[in-house]
Amino acid sequence: MQFKVIIPARYASTRLHGKALLDICGKPMIQRVYERALESGAQSVYIATDDMRIKDVAESFGADVLMTEESHRSGTDRITEAVQQLGCNENDIIVNLQGDEPLIPTSLVKQVAEDLHAHQDASMSTLYTPIHNQDDVSNPNVVKVVFSKQGYALYFSRAPIAWEREYFRTSEFRPSGHHMHYRHIGLYAYRAGFLQRFINWPVCDAEEMEALEQLRVLWNDERIHVSEAVAIPPPGVDTSDELERVRHLVSLSE
Repeated sequence: MQFKVIIPARYASTRLHGKALLDICGKPMIQRVYERALESGAQSVYIATDDMRIKDVAESFGADVLMTEESHRSGTDRITEAVQQLGCNENDIIVNLQGDEPLIPTSLVKQVAEDLHAHQDASMSTLYTPIHNQDDVSNPNVVKVVFSKQGYALYFSRAPIAWEREYFRTSEFRPSGHHMHYRHIGLYAYRAGFLQRFINWPVCDAEEMEALEQLRVLWNDERIHVSEAVAIPPPGVDTSDELERVRHLVSLSE
C-alpha cells in the first residue's frame, strides 16, 4: 500500500502570522512537519504553498515544493491543485497533513492511509480519540464525531454530540460518565479522484454553520471511515501559547 503526503502551508495565518516558518528549537515548524511525514513510510512528501518565503525555506532543507494559487479557501482546495499538478491516478491515496502539526505521531499518518486502503467504499478516512475531559465535550474548538457500528461517520459537530438528554439540561453539559464521546482528529486521507469531485460541490448549510468542510462530504452522500487513533496526538500550533508549549516539548525530547 503506497500513499503520498501533501502538507498545505500558507504564510498568512490568521492567528499566528508566518506560522509555518516560526522557529521550534532550531528548525522552522514546516521542516519538523515534513520530517514527520518522511518517517511515516510515505511514497513521497510534498509541501504545497502559495508563498515564496515558504518555498525557499522548504527547498533549503530538501523538500519537494508545489506552488499553488493564493486564493484557495482551505487546505483541501490547495491539496487538490497539488494533486492536479502531480497528475495523480484516481485511486492514489493522498494524506493531508496540516503544516501546524510538528509533533504528529508518524503512526497516525500511516494509519489513516491504511484505513482508507482497507475501506474501498469510503472516499475519505480520518481518526478519533475518546474524550475523557468533561470540559472538552462542551468546547466548540473540540470537534466531536458520531459514527456507525461499521465505523462510518454519521455527523461531525462542535456541539456536544451525542446529546445525553438526561444530563445536558444545564449549561455545563456534564456527561453522565455512562457513555463515551469522541474527539475528531483533523488528519485525513483521500482518494485523488474524490478530491476532483469535492472541489466542485457547493458549500452546504451544515458545513457553513459548523465551519467543518467534512460535512460537505456527508451532505453529498459519500462515506468517511473513522478509526480510533493508535496514538494520542499532541497539540498543534494555533496560538503563541501553543507554540511555546510545543517548543518546550521538543526541547525535552531533544
